[in-house]
Parts: sequence; structure tokens; C-alpha cells
Amino acid sequence: MAVQLQQALVVASYILKQRLAGKKRFPLVLMLEPLFRCNLACTGCGKIQHPPEILRNHLTPAECFAAVEECGVPVVSIPGGEPLLHPQIDEIVKGLVDRKKFVYLCTNALLLEKSLDKFTPSPYLTFSVHLDGFKAHHDRCVDREGVFDKAVQGIKAAKARGFRVTTNTTVFEGTDAREMQEFFDFLATLGIDGMMISPGYSYEWAPDQDSFLKREQTRALFREILSPWKSGQKKWNFNHNPLFLDFLIGEQDYECTPWGSPSYSLLGWQKPCYLLNEGHYKSFRELLAETNWDNYGRASGNPQCADCMVHCGYEPTAAMAAFKPANMRRAMQSLIGV
Repeated sequence: MAVQLQQALVVASYILKQRLAGKKRFPLVLMLEPLFRCNLACTGCGKIQHPPEILRNHLTPAECFAAVEECGVPVVSIPGGEPLLHPQIDEIVKGLVDRKKFVYLCTNALLLEKSLDKFTPSPYLTFSVHLDGFKAHHDRCVDREGVFDKAVQGIKAAKARGFRVTTNTTVFEGTDAREMQEFFDFLATLGIDGMMISPGYSYEWAPDQDSFLKREQTRALFREILSPWKSGQKKWNFNHNPLFLDFLIGEQDYECTPWGSPSYSLLGWQKPCYLLNEGHYKSFRELLAETNWDNYGRASGNPQCADCMVHCGYEPTAAMAAFKPANMRRAMQSLIGV
């Protein structure tokens, strides 16, 4: 099974509750960034470009819990930086699991194996390991040799201890479709609980600004990469709503739902999207009430949104689309792994 049935039912119930309450905008996944510090300097990420006084600090567990409770999401993604560098990451994860939140701890896995004793296997906890391809490609993306081998070792160790593990792959311009297909086959041999993929997004502070895909490039590349899955030749275990994958290959045309995956960090609530560097609000209520949402998404004409197809903006849209009668059968495929 790709997406956990338990998680799918909780999220579906949450969406229905919000709709019945008449809410037009509500979050599904909180991107909780407890720190920006990292042990890598990936060329497609700009988080470590923050000044030293910010990189030295981190959110407290109490601040993390308050943010989760303020927005009320059922799912919490913990990126960074590298979350396993946080001195109280185990306390943060335990507190969220105790609150029955589905936690995806996003990690480059350099510290994963040695950190496993801090955590307890749970259906509410998933380690999401960043792997962009085979050894040569991945190590080039993260700008350090040996990271791929360390990540694979960490995945195997976590699975052996009974933890849920998924992978997270960013597809950039110049990706070889055949090699990516072979990479997906390799990931299947590791016994992971699902794969997540997303096109590279133009993060403003990223050192490498030349490898991000344009919209039509994204569709063409993902059509090629996913063609064996789409035709049924491959049963790759994607941890996605299939409607989102249909969007990536151009079979669905969605608008961005930027409020669906808000971001909270040391700086506050990102306005309105963590891919744009436009400042922060102090509260989630301010974010919802004071943001001019009509200025964001492809239909707005905002040039910064024209080519974006990233999962944090469009997967919430696909989740909402799953409730349309015409899409229900397709959306159910993520629960039965087809």
C-alpha cells in the first residue's frame, strides 16, 4: 500500500470537517522547520544562506507544538536544515506522535542510523530520506561524495528496526528519464514504504538557478519518466495521490493551493509560500487573513508562479480534487498501490 489507509481516512475526515464548517482556505500539511542549520550545502537549496545568528538557533519543542496546534493540521512535515541536528528532535517527534499527527521527518540520512535509538517505530512517524538519484548524480546534487551510500545504509538500518521510510526525489533539468526509471527500480529493492517526487522549484536563495524546470519541460520529462508506471508496466510505490502525478504529466490542470502547506520556522509564518522570500507573519491567523491570495498561483499572472508545479502547492489541490465524484476511483488507487 502506497499511502497509509489510516492517514488517508484521517485526512479525508479532516477535509470534510473543514468543508462542513464552511472554511474556504485551510491547511493540510504544516512544513515545520525547527532549524535552518544543515550538514550539507546542496546547490538547489538556500536554507544555509541565512546569517550565522539564525543558523545557530532553533525552535523549542513548545514552539513547535504551539504552531501545530494553532493551524490544526493532521500531517506535519519536518524539513530543515537537517532536523536530526536539532538537540531535541526526539522530544519534538514524540510530542507530535502523542498528538496523533502524521509526521514526516525529512533527512539527508547522514545521521539517521546513529539517531534511531532516539525514536520509536510508529504508524505516525515516517523518515523521508532525500535521494535524487544514483550515487554519482545524488552526490553531485548535495555537493559531497559518499552521501548516497550513507543514505542507503541509513534506510536499510531504519527498515530493519521497523520504521516507516519513504524517499523524496527532486527532478531537475537535464535528468535522464531512463536512469530515473532504473533508480525507482532500485528503490523498490530497499523495501521502502513509498517514493515521493517533485520537479525542482526555483527557490530564490538557491546557489544554482540554472537547473530548475519550466512548466512544459516538467510535463514532458515526467511523461517520459512515468510512462512505464502509467501504462502498468511498473508498479512503483508512490506516496502520492495519483491525481498529483496526473498533474505532473499534464493530464490534470490545477491551480496552486499555497495555504495548503504553510511553513513555520524561527522567522514565523512564511508569507505566503516558502519558495518566495517575502517575509513572515507572527500568527497563522494573520497569514490567512492578511495575505492577498489572488496574487499567487499561475492564474494570478505572478511571474514567480508561472512555472511552479511543486508538490507543496499542488498536492493539496489534488487532495481536494479527490472528493469530486469523477476523481474518486482514481484517487483510491493510492490506497491499493496501483
